[in-house]
Amino acid sequence: MKRTYQNKKKGSRFSLILKICLILATSVLICASAYGMYLTKKAEHAVDQAYEAVENRDVSVKREAKVEPVQDNVSILFVGIDDSETRGQGEGSRSDALILATLNNKTKTVKLVSIPRDSYVYIPYVGYEDKITHAHAYGGTLATIETVEELFDIPVDYYVRMNFDAFIDVVDALGGIEVEVPYAMLEKDEFDRNTINLQPGLQQLDGREALALARTRKKDNDIERGKRQQEILKAIAKQAASVSSITKYDDLIEAVGNNMKTDMTFKEMKGFFSYLTQGVPRIDTLTLLGDNDMSTGVYYYKLDEQSLSETQHILKSHLGLIPDTTNVSNTSTSDGIEQTQLESTNTSTVQQ
Repeated sequence: MKRTYQNKKKGSRFSLILKICLILATSVLICASAYGMYLTKKAEHAVDQAYEAVENRDVSVKREAKVEPVQDNVSILFVGIDDSETRGQGEGSRSDALILATLNNKTKTVKLVSIPRDSYVYIPYVGYEDKITHAHAYGGTLATIETVEELFDIPVDYYVRMNFDAFIDVVDALGGIEVEVPYAMLEKDEFDRNTINLQPGLQQLDGREALALARTRKKDNDIERGKRQQEILKAIAKQAASVSSITKYDDLIEAVGNNMKTDMTFKEMKGFFSYLTQGVPRIDTLTLLGDNDMSTGVYYYKLDEQSLSETQHILKSHLGLIPDTTNVSNTSTSDGIEQTQLESTNTSTVQQ
């Protein structure tokens, strides 16, 4: 009788512990679900705040119909601008960085091409050739998109325009990024003060340091600058895909909403999540080769026609606009395997 009582007592105690565990587990699930809903709503609100359609442009003139990221191959133009009080003029600012990304939905791969800011190109908005960085100053986002579409003869489906503050906030929200610093540098910060002191080597950078690395071209040229910007974008994608702390998403959403503009809706943006389901997608980077030109007394970067033509073909193939018959010779892959590159005849540093 005594043993039966003790067994009942143990059974009752075990049952109580089990009930408490179930209650706690249920509470955690409810809280996680509620927080997940909160983040989703917050993200939707942030994207709504960041949304800015391009005037008089529902779809690219090079598209018959609007694309859907969840099922179509698409392109995104990333526009970095300096709209600080020191140098910026808002929509009338020059673009400080231009990176075009094409995304192939079937292979879940990405191609990135960085466009040197001093590239001498035709700007449809004004009807003559000039530095591509001036397109944004002439006609804002629309003029920049039209210029890039003219340059590569492909549609630009979406844009993301980000200022320096947004870039810093995004990197900091991710807890920093791991990037290779090529050489020692004392570089300007976001307030144009020489406060960023970096030493060479693979290291963790915060937002201000990453921005300085992305902007510098004191010891090389715009081609190397573009490569650094591509590597930084890949590092951001890698870090975003590996974020383990759910609390970081809150900060990331804040960063995206505060200083960024895009013509992507929240639904469209969610369509890109499929590219991260198996980690960071394969990212191939392309280089636009060319020559420095001072024949007019003003520095321009004259693009190599063969390199440009080849890059156009690669991007068109990746978007599925033409059959994929490309023999790539000016790209490198995210796994670090360099493929044969065309040689640039002049890579000396010239700045204006």
